[in-house]
Amino acid sequence: MAALPQHLDIHLIRILYLLLVEKNVSRVALKLNQPQPSISASLRKLRELTGDPLLVRGARGMVPTQHGESLLKPAKRILDETESLFIKKSAFVPEEAARTFHIAAPDYLDTQFLPNVVAAVRRGSPNSRVAIHGMGAGADYLRMLSDGEMDLVIANWDEPPAHLHISKLFEDPIVCTMRADSPYAKRTAADAMTIEDYLSLPHVAPSQTLPGYHGVIDSFLARQGMHRKIAVESPYFGLIPYMLTQTDLVLTTGRQFMRFYEKTLPLKTFTMPLKFPPMRFYQLWHQRVHQSPEHKWLRDQVSQAARAMIQK
Repeated sequence: MAALPQHLDIHLIRILYLLLVEKNVSRVALKLNQPQPSISASLRKLRELTGDPLLVRGARGMVPTQHGESLLKPAKRILDETESLFIKKSAFVPEEAARTFHIAAPDYLDTQFLPNVVAAVRRGSPNSRVAIHGMGAGADYLRMLSDGEMDLVIANWDEPPAHLHISKLFEDPIVCTMRADSPYAKRTAADAMTIEDYLSLPHVAPSQTLPGYHGVIDSFLARQGMHRKIAVESPYFGLIPYMLTQTDLVLTTGRQFMRFYEKTLPLKTFTMPLKFPPMRFYQLWHQRVHQSPEHKWLRDQVSQAARAMIQK
């Protein structure tokens, strides 16, 4: 197969298409407001490029050759697709839109945060869908963002990838929680936990969400040269508070997350004996959607839900 000419321009393809449609050099020259010799020169160039006469004399004027006829549809398609590249994108109207928004988020967020995001999207764009994706070690979220499979990742990773856009949502102070009638909880005041106690108690922790990433709690402890005793790992974070009620396990997590469960479960929350930095949650997205009107709208809904939660 011959190599594609490096300088084959759209104007030449337009001339090819018009010649095959009009079958007349003079009429093409008039349509394009160009001198006839210029169109004749373009026809000669096209014949050289294709190795075919393209137009030959027939009984009543010029007619396309068989090869010329076969080029008519491809030329039209190229011209149509090229024109569509420069059609100004219409404004995003949430009330009329019908698209699917894909959001990956951990389940240890505030119990009202994601429901509020979903409610905001449903109110603003009732014909659109929301797909919430759980976070596990098996998914490549960075690739999914860059390939367009995911719109947003909501996370609290210690070091978000530098090439992604980031918007802070909220902070959540760290607390330690356990069953209120456990032996340790009954004998220890809420503000009297020691570092030694904390490290030696049996902990339940979420499973990894990224390969090689052990979460903000254990990453912080490792930087201090410390290590806690994790007895249970669970990918179902929403079930962990219920595990606490039947075991001697302790959970280290955000105050915002525990606020809901403390109202309904017999739990006791302790002040951390270490100065943990708060969990920082943010939304992440790829450059490919940074200027997209519908994506900006989605990010606004997420940010507003975060602000409403903080103000509660």
